[in-house]
Amino acid sequence: MAVFLLAVTEFLVVIASIALGHWLAVHLPVDLTRPTGEFSWFCAALSAFVIFVALAAMGLYRLALRATLAGVAARIIVAVVLTGFFLPFVYYFLPALYLHPLVMVVAGLLLIVGLLLVRYGFSKIVDESFFKRRILVLGAGKRAEQFMTLRRQADQRGFKLVRFVAMDGLAGASAALPEKRVRPMPESLYEYAQKHRVDEIVIALDDRRGKLPIRELLECRLQGVDVTDVVSFLERETGKINLSLVSPSWLIFESGFRRQLARRVAQRVFDVIASLIVLVPASPVMLIAALLVKLEDGGPVFYRQCRVGKNGVNFNVLKFRSMRVDAEAAGKPVWAKKDDDRVTRIGGVFRKLRIDELPQLLNVLAGTMSIVGPRPERPEFVRELSEELPYYQERHRVKPGITGWAQMSYPYGSSKKDAFEKLQYDLYYVKNRTILLDVMILLQTAEVVLWQKGSR
Repeated sequence: MAVFLLAVTEFLVVIASIALGHWLAVHLPVDLTRPTGEFSWFCAALSAFVIFVALAAMGLYRLALRATLAGVAARIIVAVVLTGFFLPFVYYFLPALYLHPLVMVVAGLLLIVGLLLVRYGFSKIVDESFFKRRILVLGAGKRAEQFMTLRRQADQRGFKLVRFVAMDGLAGASAALPEKRVRPMPESLYEYAQKHRVDEIVIALDDRRGKLPIRELLECRLQGVDVTDVVSFLERETGKINLSLVSPSWLIFESGFRRQLARRVAQRVFDVIASLIVLVPASPVMLIAALLVKLEDGGPVFYRQCRVGKNGVNFNVLKFRSMRVDAEAAGKPVWAKKDDDRVTRIGGVFRKLRIDELPQLLNVLAGTMSIVGPRPERPEFVRELSEELPYYQERHRVKPGITGWAQMSYPYGSSKKDAFEKLQYDLYYVKNRTILLDVMILLQTAEVVLWQKGSR
């Protein structure tokens, strides 16, 4: 709710900035070329939408955004500057939306100031209880301990934890939970929830057999208090599936993981259109990149490597070569690591800017990859990880992607521990994927590239 209100407020601020910018451009007491014609709210709204997309691309509407006010300011400035470069192309195809350059400059300055003021105010009130769902956790054992791992402010932005309810008495409560936050089961769960203005009860019992207070929970549910399983709650709040709590039965009965023909067709259309939109303007960059790779050491321009695709079928991924030709001279696959000495000088630049990934657009057009999806791994790593990580093969139910939810949410993986963390985000994507989610991930890839998140 808080992010939705922020987005609506900022969209209105953008429109107001354009309107005020037009008025100031007309009435500035200096001798400049001035805009002519009447102000159009419709054109302002459409131009505001373009700016709004740029703000989303900078990750400014991610609930888990952890940036200082200076970092937010940098993202806003980059979004406004990028919009200034992009809008002329929009006006070329849609001249009815044209904004005078003076209006764009004045509106841009007003917009930066206005958005910073909104963000500052948002940072002050978003963590207040008004915006948060009040949560009562039914359970005080090992499963309830997962709430203690949500230590970051961004992790708790959507809720406020009222109490843990110990079904077996306080003696059975986990020592990891703060004593002042734990209480025994009240006589009336609904009256307690009503007294403390509880919006949602989260079931986190270690053993539900014969202990689940069905009547009390039913009364709460019929009176408007939501009742949620801890796995689904943490999935919603963290954007990943907590595998330490998941059972096979949860995966079987949980909604999601659907395979629909219409969804597959829409996905393929989206992949082709999106890859062509990126490939056309990126072609000059790819030509220069190919030349630089060749000039550096005379080796091959492209690097083909076997990766595991949808349903476990292997394919060759195509990338610009960013490592030495003898990077794996021993013949064994090696995890990439930070400051890897096998990376060439130009390859290091390519990796930071993700230029080495651009040839994978050809994989997308060939149908072996999608624009958005889990990162494709090598067969050797997949065999090893499948033996040690539960449900690892489930990430292969969809095509691998150039970018993905795990790449947006977690740094570059270079160990089995990282692979386990990223798997939880991959399974969230497989379960919840939609075209809208794909668009959001694709937009936020710009933030990853510009801020060099997870690059090695």
